[in-house]
Amino acid sequence: MLTTKEIFDRYQEVRSRFPAVNAAPETLDIDSLLDISDDVDAFIFDAFGVLNVGETLIPDADVRLDQLRERGCAIRILTNAASYDRAGAIAKFKRLGVRVKDDEIITSREAALQHIGDARWGVICADNDALIDLPESLTRLGDVAEDYDAVEKFLFLSTADWTAQKQELLVTSMKRNPRPLLIGNADLAAPRDDGFSVEPGHFGHLIADLIPNQVQFFGKPFPEVYDLIEASLPGVKPDRIAMCGDTLHTDILGAAARGWRTVLVTQDGLFSGHDTKTFSEQSDLFADWRLARI
Repeated sequence: MLTTKEIFDRYQEVRSRFPAVNAAPETLDIDSLLDISDDVDAFIFDAFGVLNVGETLIPDADVRLDQLRERGCAIRILTNAASYDRAGAIAKFKRLGVRVKDDEIITSREAALQHIGDARWGVICADNDALIDLPESLTRLGDVAEDYDAVEKFLFLSTADWTAQKQELLVTSMKRNPRPLLIGNADLAAPRDDGFSVEPGHFGHLIADLIPNQVQFFGKPFPEVYDLIEASLPGVKPDRIAMCGDTLHTDILGAAARGWRTVLVTQDGLFSGHDTKTFSEQSDLFADWRLARI
């Protein structure tokens, strides 16, 4: 089982692959997002650790979103989850009880799919993913070694059914014939009800360590998802957008690199039970604001 420190340390190790950033010099503690709603035109929310933990809605997260809308703030949910298509993402949040409009959700999967061209794709996905938003010329990768060698490019969407044995098949094939590997979820880990799950970014960085220049990551902190958010908020200046997240190296770093304001949420996500000041000082990543829950 991964620990907070192990996840943080690994983010530090791979940080050279992230956008350069000058984060805030210090963090101001606030009690709720309502305290800063006059300074923000659009609030962007990470999902895991901010709105939900696994399949459980964080208490009153849905109420806070409604209150911010009532104050005239735009709302977007920006999630690195790539295990399901857009319709699946919308259905999940509605199932959790979050009152969200379809155009308020943007996923890292959408950003990755904008870079899908004509090729024989090998896709790493959950068994129950219908892949209806992908081209027809694809192969679901599993336990057959020959399938890995037969494709021209790889798309990694989910670790739901991924194993160490399958990772070794991918690594072996990539070493034999280096090809592009698109990681649809840049996260190393995500908070669940029983601990942290290992996400596609973890496996992507392991391969990038061995085979440089073939791996491309999508989702926070990489720029493509921020392009999608800003395109959905015409006329909103970057410094009037606030990213609310639980992870310094994805939510805070990526948004700060974009010129957005940042809010670190501490109670339920990566740093649950820890003093985030220590991690901010070690990484030199300070959010503009900090609070326990939104």
